[in-house]
Parts: sequence; C-alpha cells; structure tokens
Amino acid sequence: MNKKNINLPKQAKVVIIGGGIIGCSIAYHLGHMGCKDVVLLERDELTSGTTWHAAGLMVTFGSLSETACEMRLYGRDLYNSLEAETGLTTGFKPVGFIEAASNKDRLEEYRRVAAFNRYCGIDVNEISPKEIKDLFPLAQVDDLLAGFYVKEDGRVNPVDATIALAKGARNQGVNIIEGVSATRVIKKNGEVAGVKTDHGDIAADVVVNCAGMWARQIGEVDGINIPNQAAEHYYLITEEIDNIPKNMPVLEDPSHYGYYREEVGGLMIGLFEPVCAPWKIKHVPNTFSFGEIEPDWDRMGPFLEKAMSRVPITKELGIKKFFCGPESFTADLSAIIGEAPELKNYFVTAGLNSVGIIMGPGLGKMMAHWIMNGKPDVDITGFNIDRLHTFQNNPEYRKHRTVESLGTVYKAHYPYKSMITARGAKKSAVYDRLKDQGAYFKDVSGWEGADWFAPKGKQAKIENHSWGKADWFAYWEKEHKAARENVIIMDMSFMSKFYVQGRDAGKVLNYISANEVDGKLNQITYTPWLNEDGKLEADLTVAKLEQEKFLVVVTDTMHRHAETWLKRHIPADAHAFVTDMTSAYAQLNIQGPKSRELLQSITPSDVSNEAFPYRHVQEIAIGYGRAICVRMTYLGELGYELYIPTEQAVHVYDTIVEAGGKFGLCHAGLKALGSLRMEKGYRDYGHDMDNMDDPYETGLGFTIKLDKPAGFIGKEACIKKKSQKGMTRRLAQVMVKDPEPLIFHAEVVSRNGKAAGYVRSGSYGYTLGGAVGLFMIEADEPVDQDYIDKGKWEINIAGTIYPAKVSLKPFYDPEMKRIKA
Repeated sequence: MNKKNINLPKQAKVVIIGGGIIGCSIAYHLGHMGCKDVVLLERDELTSGTTWHAAGLMVTFGSLSETACEMRLYGRDLYNSLEAETGLTTGFKPVGFIEAASNKDRLEEYRRVAAFNRYCGIDVNEISPKEIKDLFPLAQVDDLLAGFYVKEDGRVNPVDATIALAKGARNQGVNIIEGVSATRVIKKNGEVAGVKTDHGDIAADVVVNCAGMWARQIGEVDGINIPNQAAEHYYLITEEIDNIPKNMPVLEDPSHYGYYREEVGGLMIGLFEPVCAPWKIKHVPNTFSFGEIEPDWDRMGPFLEKAMSRVPITKELGIKKFFCGPESFTADLSAIIGEAPELKNYFVTAGLNSVGIIMGPGLGKMMAHWIMNGKPDVDITGFNIDRLHTFQNNPEYRKHRTVESLGTVYKAHYPYKSMITARGAKKSAVYDRLKDQGAYFKDVSGWEGADWFAPKGKQAKIENHSWGKADWFAYWEKEHKAARENVIIMDMSFMSKFYVQGRDAGKVLNYISANEVDGKLNQITYTPWLNEDGKLEADLTVAKLEQEKFLVVVTDTMHRHAETWLKRHIPADAHAFVTDMTSAYAQLNIQGPKSRELLQSITPSDVSNEAFPYRHVQEIAIGYGRAICVRMTYLGELGYELYIPTEQAVHVYDTIVEAGGKFGLCHAGLKALGSLRMEKGYRDYGHDMDNMDDPYETGLGFTIKLDKPAGFIGKEACIKKKSQKGMTRRLAQVMVKDPEPLIFHAEVVSRNGKAAGYVRSGSYGYTLGGAVGLFMIEADEPVDQDYIDKGKWEINIAGTIYPAKVSLKPFYDPEMKRIKA
C-alpha cells in the first residue's frame, strides 16, 4: 500500500472508522439507501483486524431475540445474493447447520429456541442422533439426545464477504480509504463536527466507530464509554482426511466446547472454552494487523481434547494449524450498538461476541437506517450502547467479567442464571441487612439486587440451575403471597432517580412527557416518553415535589437512555437542570394490604386514604430520618415507596423492620416483584415494550393527554394513531391453564392454531395459579374482546402445546380496587 498517494477528502456526511465486516456493511447499506457522501477509514487493510480470521459460520439458529433472528436471516440472504450484484463471491455455502443436544437441559433449551426460531421464519427441524450421524458421519453420537438442523445455514468466507460488501459500497459512490488512522473526533456544542486522522482532518456530521477490539480505546480518547474486551479465541485445523464426506453441515456441540466444519479437506474445530483468557486489557496495539497470538497449549489442552472426542478421527490426524486470535466480548454478551450518550451523532457498532459475520449485514442495514432517519427501525433495547455504565469499562471489571462472558457462550442458558464475576461494586445502603435476612443477590445493572430470601437455617444459593421448579420457589411463593395478603418490604435502591429543577422544569418535562406531569403539587404521574413517530422511548414516573422541583424515576436498565433523552430535549434557553440522584436516595417499598397500618405506626404523618390518597407524594418523618413517601405500587396492592437519604437508610430500614414484627412483615425480592407485577399486567420498557411499540398498542393510551395546551413530543403521531379504527397489534396477558409449566421469554402463543405472537416476559402467578406473561398480539384483523373470545388460545413451551387463556385487561384486580383502598 502506498500511503503517499492517499487523497483525504476535506469533508463528508458520514465517516466510518474501521474496515472490517461491520464497517463495510454499514458503508454498503448507506450507499444503497442513497447516502453517497460517506468515507470509510481503515488504519491498515480491509479485514486486517479480527474479520480475516473469523471462522465464517453463517447460522440463523440460536437466538431468542426477534431482532437478531431477522438480522441473521437477512445476512444469509445477502451473502447468497451479493455475488450477482458485485461480481465477487462471498464464499457462502449452504451446507446446513446442526446444534447437538447432549443432555435434557440442553434439549429443553433448544426446543424452546427452535419453537421461537420457527416463528421468526427459520426452518429448524429436530432430528435424531442417527440423522446427525447420517449428515455428519465423522461424529460420535451415542450420547446425544437430538440435533436441531437448519438446512439453509452454512458457512461464508469472511474476507471475501467483506471485500464484496466494500465493492458494493464503492459502486454506490462510497469512498473507502486504507492506510489512514482516525485519532479522535472533532466536537462542537456536544455534537460530532469531524474526525482527526494521521493524514489530516475531515469535517463530518456523523462518525461511526466500527473499530472492533480497538473501539474501546478509540472511544476513550473522546470520553465515549465502549466497554468491550479482547479475549483469546481458538480453532484447530487438521490435516486432510481421505475421502472426507462432501458438503457435511457445520456441527456445533456446546457440551464439548466445539464447532466443527470442513476446511481445505480437513476439519476445523472451533472452541469456546468455559474459562478463557482476556488479551491486552490495558491497550490493544495499534499496529496489530493480520496478527496471531501464541497458543497456550497447556491451558487449552483439556478443552481441545474434549472437543476432539466428539469427532474421534481428529485425534488420529496431524495438526495443520492451532490458531489463536483475538475477538472482543462484552459484559452481557450483547453487542454495543447505537448513538453514544456522551456525544450526539457519534455511533458505535462493536463488541459482537464472535457473531460479527453472522450479524454484520443486518447490523449494517439497521445502522444505516438509524443514521439516515434519526432512529432505528427494529427493537434495539437489548443492545443499545446506553445500557452500559462507565464502571464496566474499568480494567479490573473487564479482566474478570470477560472470562465469564466468553465462557457463557457454550453454557446452558438457564432462565434465572445471573453473572457471578465482577460483582459487589454497587451495593445499596441496606445490603448487609438484607444479607443477614438471607437474601440471594443477582446482578441488576451492576447493583446487588435481592432476588429472594432463604429462611433461617437455609443457605441463599442455587445449587443447580434448571428449567423447572426449584426448592427456592417455595421461598418466592411465600414472599408473593405475603404481598397479596399481608405486608412486605422490598429494596429497590437500584432504580434510577433524577431531579429536574428550575423555572422551566415543569414546562420541559410536560413537553417531553405524554401525560400531564406539571399539574398538582405533591402528585406522582406515570407517563411514557415518546419520539416524534409516537413510539416509546421510556416509561417512568414524575413526581412534582415543588413548583420548580421534580423527581423522575425510571428502571435501572434505562438509566443512561432516559438521562440522555431528557438532557437532549431541554431547549438551550430553558432554565431546567438534570441531576442524577440515584446514589443519593435509597428506595424501600412497603407493599401489601397491611402497609398503611405499618407505615402509620412509625410516622406522625396522617397516611389515611383521605389524607394520603393514591398518587400522593409527601415528605414524612420515620424515626430520626426523613423520606419522600409516594403512594404508588408496581405490585398491584396498596403500597408506598420511600425515597430515603442514603445516610439515613439503615436507620429507617431498622425502624420499619422492628415495627413490622407485629404485622408479620416479610422481606421480598425481585422474583416476587416480577410475579406480582405480571399478574397485574404492569409493563416494563425494555422487557415487555420496546422502541417499535406505541402507547395505544401497549395499553398505555390512558396516559396520553392530547388536550395539553403546549402539546408533547409525538402528539401528531398519537392523534393519527388514535383516529385509526381497530388496532391489529395489542399487548395482552397470557396464562397457562396447566399449573406446572413455566414461561420465561419467547414462548409462541397461538390462536386457533395460528401463531399470534410470543411472550416478551413471563413469570409464575402464585395468586392466579399458573405461569403468566405479556405478549404482543400480531393479527391481520382488529384485536378486541370479540377477537379474544373467539380464539382457542394455546402456548408452545419447549415443543409441547398447552391450553392458555388471554386477556386485554389485567387478570388480577382489573378495577384497581386494592390499589386505591
């Protein structure tokens, strides 16, 4: 490459940093969407980072995300058709793919995945061990229970695919420049204004960081939080096998840590070992191109031996290559996608967790749409960059969490399993008290969240994860019933809390919020935040504490998203200021029929229904402490939320617990929160609702105040939506009539034998007597009560069909009598 002849343009609409599969895909799709003024900068040569050594699997099976399934299908189709457009092959070969199930738990998991994948249009079939052997004759299958076969899946050549995308981009007028390193971003008024490079500056409106394992350190220079971490990734290539069967499918067996496919007449064995090795935690060398890492034979030996035992002939063959190269991984095994909270028009697509080839085309298409239209056209709540926090970028955090996250790739993905590494950094003020009460803690956006409580004499631990009911379910049931019948205390200090203050605070919040939030003093209001298309951006509460002081509370997963949305929608000339108060206040909830009696026994304030009605907010005294007391519930019972200065939280907690003895106070965790709110049909943005839903479809039409004089963001779209007759999409509750099966997420619900949607989140309703969830009905006719009544409803749970019942109204207390008692 002759760097002397580089002709760097002075300006561009979009600058993409990184010439791997992701960067080239975004460039390709921007070009095809009509955005020609695009420059892609690659520091060395295209594919020279990690793309060149990718294994090249093109697999659609395996995800429980509708967005991911759609992207995988799109990618497979694009790789198949790209040669006709560009004249360059992608190396795509639809040899098929088999996922092997070696035990009952994996069989359960893959049957659940398969049912959902079929709903998404992936033609997956369960096959017998004999059929696996017929398709992949070299495999040892005696211990396998089943396989899951997708005939149309296969493999692709990562370098060829990237070069084909690059040519397609160039054909559309995109400028791809190799041998130029982007060094930092030029900023102006909180927005991208250009890019500095080692060959000069480029003025630009948008920057897209697609730098793979370098993305983190490139972002760091400009204060952008991108917590991905490189780790060693291995594959072995054997010598050639005489008379190797032609067109064998790709075989994957997570129980043996391996995937297997033909490679130049031999076999490739790829590995995802349960305990990995992070690589270059401090800094990935900028000059690392087409690079390899010296393999650690001692560490990898046992894992390799296990993987080879699935295909015994590999033990007899010579080894042509034992390759080790870096791949980047994230804290939760979801990609890092979207517009950075720290800087407007700075986009990131990185941290692909070894599925960059599989997801590259779909991500490129989605990101191009987002850049050109200002918003994505698919649900991105699960992998939006703003879900991640800065402490997750700490070297020590990445060092420990990466070992677990890569190791999780091939582990069974049990429904209640929580990450166990890099824990303990964020604890509520009452953490030690809860631990003494027998709390089992799980990771809640980095917080230690009490999930359930073990009784005295029992350890708060899960010995063995499973897909069925465990011994600790009895503790969960006790907490659930205590909330319905008596009174519970629950720590929710992890909830995100913001003060919005100033002369214009009320006006600003009222314009951002679809509901009326600037009404009466000392009142809390539940409201969605919408974009201009009338789609959801958040759901939260706003409490008016004073004329110029409001408290906004939003779920933990949407902390940075809500904060960024709020700050970016405050006009430059408005007198309104946002302060993160999450750490300043602990949050303790007292909920249940006896909650008023308990609270009244520890405060001089009158908390009677007349003096303290539903939605009332008031600062009260409890012992020596003070608390902002809100009469609000997320459980469906009479209840109160207490926001307590952190330094007073232990005292207030002790006061509540001491007084609660005579009321039979029970500690309750987040499992009870989930089951109680699911019975009541309470929504949770990012779980039951996403950025592709509108408030009417999700049952939040009652929160939309179209008559507000100053309007609100998304009002015109809401007016248009409300004027339409008969909604064909509606969020509804589903309950399994059989009390034994469990639902978690992605179980397909059918009406009269035809798929009607899938469970977005589920739990077990101990009051209702069965598993219950929320799902979006997708119909080709208006969804109303008549539609519900005329349907024979069923649900597919791991391949078994169970009778179900469906409701548009909450199954529990639809008239809200208990809440307002």
